[in-house]
Amino acid sequence: MTREEALELLKTHVTNRNLINHCLACEAIMRRLARHFGEDEEVWGLAGLLHDLDYDYTKDKPEEHGFKSVEILGDSVTEEIKNAILAHCEKKTPETLMERALYAVDPTSGFIVAAALIRPEKKLNVVDVPFLLNRFKEKGFAKGANREQMKSCEDIGLSLEEFYALSLEAMKEIANEIGL
Repeated sequence: MTREEALELLKTHVTNRNLINHCLACEAIMRRLARHFGEDEEVWGLAGLLHDLDYDYTKDKPEEHGFKSVEILGDSVTEEIKNAILAHCEKKTPETLMERALYAVDPTSGFIVAAALIRPEKKLNVVDVPFLLNRFKEKGFAKGANREQMKSCEDIGLSLEEFYALSLEAMKEIANEIGL
């Protein structure tokens, strides 16, 4: 599956623009991490882009989240991508580097968006890593962003500071596309 085909598929199955933006942000971060680790950016990017493909179908049935995406995707993507999708929502234990990365990336994109939205400018270009690290310590900030899941970046050999730097860099590259 090409990136263009994946994006069309995502837009067919996901109706919420904010969720599409979340998937685009996860794609960008996954691509940046792939580059950092010398992995295949296309494969990692597809995993990030498609990880919430089934959200409209499973938002009220979280036990099906991930499984429905795998069903929709069928044979159009590799098992590696399908396993990463399952691992991001804890339907399998994250084992590979890509699975562990997507698991950490998922809440991080929303956390970074929340950090941008509390700034008066409502733009990513005013967010920096120290700002993110300070917000990380605030339990009341972006409560939905699982801190342990983000901190699992250590399982891929990155400190939280390094992980945030790579993630923020990736999201800033697509800021206009995601409206930030």
